[in-house]
Amino acid sequence: MISMLRMMLTCHWSARRIQRHLDADPSAPLPAEEARRLEAHLAVCARCSQVAEDHRMLRYALTRWSDRRGPDPAAVGRLRATLDRIVAEDLR
Repeated sequence: MISMLRMMLTCHWSARRIQRHLDADPSAPLPAEEARRLEAHLAVCARCSQVAEDHRMLRYALTRWSDRRGPDPAAVGRLRATLDRIVAEDLR
């Protein structure tokens, strides 16, 4: 029972630090001792390891999404020209 409570407290402590650790934000770094403690917990706790992996996957997806370019300007121009022509024909 005590070990279960200890693990729950460690999970709670870890959950509050996972994103900060993974972000590695230089303006709010996780102290080295806390980072070591978190990594040690992630090595033995499947639940918190999954949370960390979910954060990694989310960051990867957001990075990929932000790297996407908009539509081809030439294609947009062709669509606008087509729409302008349709509107002009409807107005006649």
